[in-house]
Amino acid sequence: MIGIDTHVLVWWANGDTDRLSPAALDALDAALSGGKIFMSSITAWEIAVLAARGRLLLSEDVRRWLDVVAEVPAVEFVPVDNEIAVLGTRLGDGFHRDPADRFIVATCQKLAVPLVTADEKIRRYPHLTTIW
Repeated sequence: MIGIDTHVLVWWANGDTDRLSPAALDALDAALSGGKIFMSSITAWEIAVLAARGRLLLSEDVRRWLDVVAEVPAVEFVPVDNEIAVLGTRLGDGFHRDPADRFIVATCQKLAVPLVTADEKIRRYPHLTTIW
């Protein structure tokens, strides 16, 4: 079981796997073979915002794109609940100021899963196991 960051989802789902590290690819392959790939629902929001601003081009409407991703049996979008919201405030002042990254990390903490991410700030955070 793993969590994945927004950029990892975009690269993986769009077939841009050369942007993923070997360890990230291995983790995704393992999760697809009987595990789970968790994503915060804030990831759906981030993707929708990027698409709406023209910073991310998708092959189809963002809602349909997300529906196709959610059809992968191993994939599960995790809603931001009260526990995740509170955990996101307890990551410390030195952590990312980006609320989306806070929710993604808090989701992985709640689920006790490592996060696949290329984000250096998140990878340096000592209270979460990351894969890259």
